[in-house]
Amino acid sequence: MATYQNAQCLTRIEHQAFDTVYLPGQAPPFSGIYRCVGCGREVVGEQARQLPPQNHHQHTPQQGIVRWLLIVYADHTPKPG
Repeated sequence: MATYQNAQCLTRIEHQAFDTVYLPGQAPPFSGIYRCVGCGREVVGEQARQLPPQNHHQHTPQQGIVRWLLIVYADHTPKPG
């Protein structure tokens, strides 16, 4: 599970971007932290760069195929200090 120290650096929102599931090798439209739906492994994904491939890590049959879900969006807009 993603963790943080400074809550003031994060904002909770409801957005469909957090509901879209990506397959291995797909290039997501947003940078951020992605979690595997089957096993919970987390990776950093960059906007328009491919997510890790299917062989990035192994699943049991019960976990199904690797599928990635955005859990933390990395906003590239500068913020006041």
